[in-house]
Amino acid sequence: MRKLLAFTVTMALVAAVAAYLVWTQERPVAHYLSDLRITLAVNEGLPADRGNLLGIQPELFPADYQSLERLHLKLSAYLQKARDQGLINDKTIVVLPEHIGTWLMLTGEKNEVYQALHAKEAMHWFSLSNPLLFARAWISATGDNRSDDAYLRMKATGMARDYQVLFGGLAKEFGVTLVAGSIALPNPSVSQGQLQVGHGPLYNASVVFAADGLPIGEPQRQLYPIYDERGFIQPGDENVVSVVDTPAGRLGILVGSDSWYPDNYRKLNEQGAQLVAVPAFVLGRDTWTRPWRGFKSVSTPQEISLKPEELSEGEAWRRLTLISQQPISQASAGMSVFLRGQFWDLGTSGQSFLSGNGQVSADGDARGARLLNIWL
Repeated sequence: MRKLLAFTVTMALVAAVAAYLVWTQERPVAHYLSDLRITLAVNEGLPADRGNLLGIQPELFPADYQSLERLHLKLSAYLQKARDQGLINDKTIVVLPEHIGTWLMLTGEKNEVYQALHAKEAMHWFSLSNPLLFARAWISATGDNRSDDAYLRMKATGMARDYQVLFGGLAKEFGVTLVAGSIALPNPSVSQGQLQVGHGPLYNASVVFAADGLPIGEPQRQLYPIYDERGFIQPGDENVVSVVDTPAGRLGILVGSDSWYPDNYRKLNEQGAQLVAVPAFVLGRDTWTRPWRGFKSVSTPQEISLKPEELSEGEAWRRLTLISQQPISQASAGMSVFLRGQFWDLGTSGQSFLSGNGQVSADGDARGARLLNIWL
């Protein structure tokens, strides 16, 4: 009797494990209608032969990332709208927001991930449906927050491949230089024209793609990750602020609140940066209008006199982003572009803005996807 009971229990466990493994392999694609509309919110200057900076502030949701084809459809629709309005030429630099590539971790997941109401619930399904990948990533995690580190690390190789296929492909399709927001990857680098992942810490990095679809230079790592990400994102080398050559001029990239630090602009000046792109992201539906909490890192520049809570988050971004404010920045134009949308219960805020000749122009309405353009 005991042997029969043990055999029955063993077979039940084997059946349960087998059923679980079959379940983890199922990836049905649910029907999803995405809003492809986008509004031209800001258009400064007059068309000339010097090109333009074109910011795309998308409105994205988890289900947009279910397949690469679905995300391509949405982003290419935005770019086609810009082309239809005469905003794209062979000297156009397109700027996308911070972390637009990080969410590629969601590609090819189960419907439970996209349909979750809360981020914690979504990540529970995410790890449950990828048990071996998650376990391997957990072992390799280097950050203090091992869970978040593992979530980002577990599909890093595929994320890097998809990032280049998608954003390099869009750059080639539309014949533009494309600042592909940012993506969190372990020790990213470019080798023989391909974005590669390495071992060790995660970095939040931005890659620029040329009109041939290939990366220009090395990924620009974020130098000062915000407090909420310091448990799993490693700061980049603060001495490395890169400038790349584009058909519209020399372009510098500052990721997120790296744009608040005057010394970064001095480094760009030394390399002859004429333009500055800032992929940005602000978490929280109403954070933009709440009191500013101060600098997002352990250090505060000596020349900055602003104090926490004396102005709003949005006002701080516009005051601290020093694009084209000589002599601190000698760039002629720049743009800060924010990611918008709703990721489960994690709302986003941030209103994109641009600067040219010392004048700041901002989008006064954050609803829906937005285009911002400045002719150079």
